[in-house]
Amino acid sequence: MINSTHAKMRVVFLLFFLVSICSARVLAQTVVSGTITDTDTKETLVGVNILVKGKVIGTISDLSGKYNLSVQQEPPFVLVFSMVGYNTQEVEITGGISNLDIQMSETTILGQEVVVSASRVEESVLQSPVSVEKLDIIAIRDAPQANFYDALNNMKGVEMSTQSLTFKSFNTRGFNANGNVRTVQLIDGMDNQAPGLNFSVGNIVGISELDLESVELLPGASSALYGPNAINGILLMNSKSPFLYQGLSANVKTGIMDEGNRSNPTTGFYNFSARYAKAISDKFAFKVNFEYLKADDWQANDFRDQSLLNGSTIETGTSQNNPAYNGVNIYGDETNVNMLSVAQSMVDAGALPSAALQLIPNTAVSRTGYMERDLADYGTKSIKMNAALHYRINDRVEAVLQGNLGFGTSVYTGADRYSLKNFNMGQYKAELRGSNWYLRAYTTQERSGDAYAVGTAAQGINEAWKASTQWFPEYVGAYAQAIQGGLPADQAHQAARAFADQGRYMPGTSEFNNALADVTSRPIPGNQNGVGAKFVDSSNLYHFEGSYNFADHIKFAEFVMGANYRIYDLNSNGTIFALDENGDEFKINEYGGYIQGSKKLFNDHFKLTASARYDKNENFAGQWSPRVSGVYTIGDHNFRASYQTGFRIPTNQDQYIDLNTPQARLIGGLPLFADRYNLNANPGYTLANVTNYGGAVLADTQPNSPVYQQSIQQATQIAIQQATEFVTGQVQAGIIPPNEAPAAIAALAPTLVPGIAAQLVPVNAAGANTNLLQPYEIKEFKPERVKSFEVGYKGLWGNKLLVDAYAYFNRFENFNGSQVLVQDATDAGLAGPNPITGLNLIGAIAGARNIYSMPVNRTEIIKSWGWAASLDYKLPKGYAIGGNVSYNTLSNLDELAETGFQPSFNTPEYRYVLNFANREVVDNLGFALAYRWQGEFVWQSSFVSPAVSTQQLSKMPAFGTFDAQISYKLKSIKSILKVGGSNLFSKGYRQAWGNPTVGTMYFVSLTFDEFLN
Repeated sequence: MINSTHAKMRVVFLLFFLVSICSARVLAQTVVSGTITDTDTKETLVGVNILVKGKVIGTISDLSGKYNLSVQQEPPFVLVFSMVGYNTQEVEITGGISNLDIQMSETTILGQEVVVSASRVEESVLQSPVSVEKLDIIAIRDAPQANFYDALNNMKGVEMSTQSLTFKSFNTRGFNANGNVRTVQLIDGMDNQAPGLNFSVGNIVGISELDLESVELLPGASSALYGPNAINGILLMNSKSPFLYQGLSANVKTGIMDEGNRSNPTTGFYNFSARYAKAISDKFAFKVNFEYLKADDWQANDFRDQSLLNGSTIETGTSQNNPAYNGVNIYGDETNVNMLSVAQSMVDAGALPSAALQLIPNTAVSRTGYMERDLADYGTKSIKMNAALHYRINDRVEAVLQGNLGFGTSVYTGADRYSLKNFNMGQYKAELRGSNWYLRAYTTQERSGDAYAVGTAAQGINEAWKASTQWFPEYVGAYAQAIQGGLPADQAHQAARAFADQGRYMPGTSEFNNALADVTSRPIPGNQNGVGAKFVDSSNLYHFEGSYNFADHIKFAEFVMGANYRIYDLNSNGTIFALDENGDEFKINEYGGYIQGSKKLFNDHFKLTASARYDKNENFAGQWSPRVSGVYTIGDHNFRASYQTGFRIPTNQDQYIDLNTPQARLIGGLPLFADRYNLNANPGYTLANVTNYGGAVLADTQPNSPVYQQSIQQATQIAIQQATEFVTGQVQAGIIPPNEAPAAIAALAPTLVPGIAAQLVPVNAAGANTNLLQPYEIKEFKPERVKSFEVGYKGLWGNKLLVDAYAYFNRFENFNGSQVLVQDATDAGLAGPNPITGLNLIGAIAGARNIYSMPVNRTEIIKSWGWAASLDYKLPKGYAIGGNVSYNTLSNLDELAETGFQPSFNTPEYRYVLNFANREVVDNLGFALAYRWQGEFVWQSSFVSPAVSTQQLSKMPAFGTFDAQISYKLKSIKSILKVGGSNLFSKGYRQAWGNPTVGTMYFVSLTFDEFLN
């Protein structure tokens, strides 16, 4: 089915290509030329875009404001003159016009932007059928942040999760996450996700600010037009055409990063970028981009205790007062055991006298960990390179070859903290496009380089210098000696740790560095030589798509249709993903298509838009994504309502992961894993079910339980029988006189009872509670779905005040969550000879049980709702003031809490932004200020310890930041000097649990642009 579809799409693409080539016609040439000036200043304007409406042909005004355009068409036709910050003009060219001078006036009215993301057709931002936010060139240039990606924080309803200086994940409308798989990021139409991870890696491998023309954001479900995974929002970044933005531009930026808790609080950062674009002729143009950044990264330095053991709390627990201390950003200390259990094992092995058991407390103790700053590579660097060739085959068809390559070092947060050392990713595109259609093919090549899991690396270093099987007995033995020597418990713990830690590899030493290099050279989870922390991923993505607008053929309404085909080629060298029967990693095929129609009704006051999309992933049932929206316009006031749907295909790891970790074997949710690990014939049980069962069994092993008493009676009977058989044999052998036999039996039987009871009690306790075990039923694994309702208003009041507001309601189904399953390794069942009798699951099942963690669909319906509003007002003399506020919440949180489900909403209820700016206070001098605040919320993820997460204690504090910049235009050297800072006058803040503390950044930049007006 998929192969035939692929073949058909290749034929369609070929036909489109042949049609576009054959569409070139020899027509009479019309030449139009002139000069473009500013209406008020009378100065010439350079870099103004001049396009033929409905075609791809066009040019720009040169350094003297002049232009010359040759059009292969007889008049009449329409020329469109446009430039960011100026009002667009359309001029019809008739047979008598060859010289045309244009005067352009600066835009003074808000809401004049044109967007294409909301409907895949050009339309006014005021009349968009759904919520849309946009940053144009001027907004990007004037943002009071060090780079445009940070400026996304200023958009209405946008949240950001900062995992490092260069790795940030954006989100809208709840369910924020590090490495967000519910949002999609496109650069020039290319999905910017890492194929093996299924989420965009911030702007590490992104776009240079010098080459960025605009950013458009659609919050909420966007699958109807953009396909899978755009369930929470989509971000579209568009680069500059070398035909329309020519010349040399360069930027030098440097500054200071300051945060008091870093190992070196104040450090510098350095950023250089350059762009060169040139139109060789009306037919051919090219561009090249280069950007380099180097800095000491923000550091993750949250040292609060998240073990919650031994009476510890998050705020009060330290490595000094809690032997089981587990710091948030301390690694290697996650491994803990019960001291009494270790002591009992030592007694059984003859390594500790039984009398010492009275000295050992029933207390958990953990290994000594290492700080993240000692493990991760904080030497952040980023190199981005881009090149593109544009060729106009004719006035209607343009061909593009483009390559984006980025590599560097950063850090991101998943189930562990990952040091992305020498990570690189390339995207390469071939595209044919006309004014109303395009064909596009691209590939994404991900290479993980020397990336590694920081927490796993710490565990590996600990095991390398001293195995836990040695360290814990040393600790317990030293503790017993300290207590015997008269030390109090707290000092005894310190003495025990000091003894067990003798010879520990200290950060900075050659032993530590060698161990770190060794552990990070082995792929996860490791081999016979030791723990492995290296993250290996060389997965690729191949994507083909096309779209056509029928505006030239169908007049009563506007129709757009498109289709795409995608291949994921997984490659982790057998370390992360499962292998098929041939020993190869899997390929995943997806395809989809959509059609959209829009019609203006009621004297063009009402625009109705409806679309439907169908997508099919080979591992899941096909998904329909309809959308219906309506916009009613009265003058400059627009009222909108929409119903949208979205879906998310489970990530490639959720489908095919097969990784054995110290805690559990992580497996995908596809049926092949249930078959591969025999989970149908030998079912698994949920951790909650096993814990309840284990608790009941444990209770029945206590002396006051009926099962225990019955077991003692049974053991007594068996003991008498065994004693009788033994003594009878002794009598027959002449060893014991017959008259002494009764006394011998009476003396021997009681001594046999404890041993027999020790075997009978757990078996009887397990058997008495077998009915508590409920096998987990593995059901069909499905994509997540959301149904979204939205109403909104966007209007312009008196050409001075722009109002934008919306409210939404979401309903999520088949929400993806994880499920831990416990399976008996011997096929004897959990109630067999080796039952689980304790609550310490890992310790109780060593060698006897298999532990799996797999993704499943939750049965709960998750409901969220929210609203947002923004006001932007133009004051006299060029001043502008504005702000936005957003609210997001789960409407059935209490209902979800009753089931124990943690939906990871990870979003503050309230968030607002205030801004004040003037592009030109006096000649060439401008400024911008922004204040951002968000409230407290609970962060839930696999990085949070289960104890903390279960009790909802992983709270992220509220914080506010103040950002500012002043800029001065140096016209004589065609440059802009910009000085600013972010998070001024505030302490550091964290945006997610375990993420780094973001401090203050001061920056100064100088941007040169050959075509700067």
